[in-house]
Amino acid sequence: MEQQQRDEQQHSSSSSSVPDKLILVLIDGVGDVTIPAFGDRTPLQVAHTPNLDCVAAAGLNGLVDAVEPGLACGSDTSHMNLLGYDPRKYYRGRGAFESMGAGLAMAPGDIAFKSNFATLNTATGIVEKRRADRQFEHLGPTLCDALDGLVLPSFPQHAVSVKYATEHRCGVVVRGAGLSDAISGTDPLKDNLPLLTVAPLDDSPEAQHTAAVVNELSEEMHKLLQTHPINDQRRAEGKAPANVVLLRGCGSRINVPSFQQLHGMRACLVAPTKIIAGLGMSFDIQPLAAPGATGSYDSDFASKATVACGALVSGGFDFTLLHVKAVDDTGHDRMLAMKVKFLEVVDCMVGHILMRLHDAEQQQQQQQQQQQQPVQRYVICVTGDHSTPVVFGDHSHEPVPFAMAQVQHAAGRGGSERHQRQQQPAAGAPQPDTLLAAAEPVDVSSVDGLGSWPEAWPQLVLGDAVTAFDELSAAKGSLGRFTGAGIMPLVKQFTGRTAGPLPGAAVNA
Repeated sequence: MEQQQRDEQQHSSSSSSVPDKLILVLIDGVGDVTIPAFGDRTPLQVAHTPNLDCVAAAGLNGLVDAVEPGLACGSDTSHMNLLGYDPRKYYRGRGAFESMGAGLAMAPGDIAFKSNFATLNTATGIVEKRRADRQFEHLGPTLCDALDGLVLPSFPQHAVSVKYATEHRCGVVVRGAGLSDAISGTDPLKDNLPLLTVAPLDDSPEAQHTAAVVNELSEEMHKLLQTHPINDQRRAEGKAPANVVLLRGCGSRINVPSFQQLHGMRACLVAPTKIIAGLGMSFDIQPLAAPGATGSYDSDFASKATVACGALVSGGFDFTLLHVKAVDDTGHDRMLAMKVKFLEVVDCMVGHILMRLHDAEQQQQQQQQQQQQPVQRYVICVTGDHSTPVVFGDHSHEPVPFAMAQVQHAAGRGGSERHQRQQQPAAGAPQPDTLLAAAEPVDVSSVDGLGSWPEAWPQLVLGDAVTAFDELSAAKGSLGRFTGAGIMPLVKQFTGRTAGPLPGAAVNA
């Protein structure tokens, strides 16, 4: 009779369980290399990150190569792979992501560019500064308004749209028949190199035509910016003019299965950085605005955490991607102390997330006792899209740390009392040879009170021996070293969902 009651209780618990919801905190450019000035430690090892360490100590850890080992990838291709979309199959340039994220609609046949306001020496043709000014929020919208609707004398059939994104960035879209994204760009990618001429990347008439269109576009934008009153004022103040728009990453909108079709989760993202917002929109991931979030050093990180948590707790979403750009900027700007500082800022944000989601779990536990409702559990995953070492000032191929844990465990710094008791050996516990010789069969197909192993597994896993979130500690984690394509299958298994794509949604094929 008692056994029957336990079986009924177990069945009731398992049947009322719901898959966990997950927040993915993606720290752009988080990885680095050991710094002699830091005693051969990385910025992550130097930074005070108790909350990130808590996630690592309570969960599973490893090292991630966002696309593949040895590849210094961009944020676009890395995010695609991390979210389950093979960039080798689907990538069409980052321009469409940037432009869509900035708010420019794209139709089939349109092409778009990821673009920078930069400084061109008109006498030499040298791009002296690829970023005219990071603090460009007060000037960028005005210059974009001036460029929007620009008419190309030789190609009036092609419409041009320009919209401000963030910092020194803008989105540029060209519309009209006969365009191709198989062209190069004008961006030399380094300071003090010549402005490039656009060239076709294949022999098609469309690519030849598009190269001519974009070369004229580059020249016409330069003419307008060179004489704009804003640049006259900047020269008078001794500042570098923003007199050219660098065009790179020409691309058209990609055609892929939605994130929900692919993974069975309703997803949103909090990402003021336009290229990430546009990439998410390409997968039908809903962008959410966070007041005060800018995608730069002055971003309101607490606001981003609040919006991201609210989307999971009360917004009806199963998966939230929270993107942080400032850490990557410190690497590009080669500011070592700033990288440490912003890693600590991110850590405070993670602490806010743990607190909010853990409070939500506790409130639901109280409701369950009163109304017999299932408790919604939350999982936090923290990683990066690539390394941006300060000494290099650019993306590199070093893998990034990965940690994933139940919020209830991370908030408790290692697990609930029940799980801690399970880790303590009981007096007189049978040795393996005694257990195997026992007369009564041992049922190992389920966990008492938690249902079958697939249902109980996320609740029981405490993690590995890693206790810190950094590159060297993560290398000792139980997950080992794996590519970004492995993250979503791992997420779905950890949260109690299927480990593979839904029927009919083929990706990474």
